[in-house]
Amino acid sequence: MTERPGGYALNAPSTAPSPDTPTAPGTGARGRGARSNISGRYEMFAREAFDDGWTEADGEAPRLATTILKDASRSIVATNSSPDISFDQSINPYRGCEHGCIYCYARPSHAYWGYSPGLDFESIIFAKPDGAALLEQHFNRPGYTPRPIVIGANTDAWQPVEKQLEHTRDILKVFARYKHPVSFITKSALVLRDLDILGPMAAQGLAKGAISITTLDRRLARDMEPRAAAPHRRLDAVRGLAGAGLPVTVMMAPIIPALNDSEIEAVFEAAAEAGAANASYVLLRLPLEIRELFREWLAAKRPDAAARVMSLIRQMRGGKDYDARWGVRGRGDGPLAQLIAKRIRAAVKRYGLTAPRAELDISRFERPLGSAGQPSLF
Repeated sequence: MTERPGGYALNAPSTAPSPDTPTAPGTGARGRGARSNISGRYEMFAREAFDDGWTEADGEAPRLATTILKDASRSIVATNSSPDISFDQSINPYRGCEHGCIYCYARPSHAYWGYSPGLDFESIIFAKPDGAALLEQHFNRPGYTPRPIVIGANTDAWQPVEKQLEHTRDILKVFARYKHPVSFITKSALVLRDLDILGPMAAQGLAKGAISITTLDRRLARDMEPRAAAPHRRLDAVRGLAGAGLPVTVMMAPIIPALNDSEIEAVFEAAAEAGAANASYVLLRLPLEIRELFREWLAAKRPDAAARVMSLIRQMRGGKDYDARWGVRGRGDGPLAQLIAKRIRAAVKRYGLTAPRAELDISRFERPLGSAGQPSLF
């Protein structure tokens, strides 16, 4: 780990290209999901990549470094009022995500900071080393009333950089000390590292989790989610969490017609066998810059299916690539969307993924001795 101006860590081979350098159209960077570094919607000037012929001659796309920058946020808990989301408070220890999932709905958020939702999103990561301290401050506010908080609602809290930085683990320790309820969403098997914290919390009704499994096809997973855990490792995560007493939901998110929709029953069956309590799904969403990024990815990775995939998506979106209406954006509309919903309900029932969502216990919350809100006896 070396210091880098403007940030606090860089893990990279010295030959990595600059994040500001666009790659040739359709080539991407080795080990990454996006095929380009398209300009964000707030930038004054647009960057356009072109193929100068060298990429094909070299035979292999370059490796792109991961740059870790310090996020100087002065708060850690975000709130939302979306009627499509079952929670109203969340924590994201990182902005950007090394997993590189091409469909990730968080990609457009990188444009707010002047970076591309493309390759920048998965290679320039903002980390929050002060997250645990900020959470303690949040819990110690006068009159604070505990409500469940979700970790990793936007970007994955157990993405690869977490193995080294442990910001998520530090935040979990605060939840445990204050006996504050917490839930999480991840597609990383690294979450099993933290069973020593999550297991005892679950025994007190303070923790539950969701694992995202989009496919059981290793090749599709590698192409679509290049740095996320392999499908069998995510099932291991379900098994390990359930074995430690955590209620586990499996999310098939997103479902993409003509790519992974044929696996709905297989994914749910495997999840049930691994110990999942219930399941849910989200249809592919293509807001803002994600639309072009996904189209580029299809053209490069699934060219024979690209036209059919986009046609089926539009059939579920009123003839458009995306429909942002509440209640529709995650489920779609029309006969095909209704058929998928029917299959989901049938699979949930068939494989016994019918347990009610666990309610976490807010009554145990207490400020530990020595905290700002609870002075020491000595």
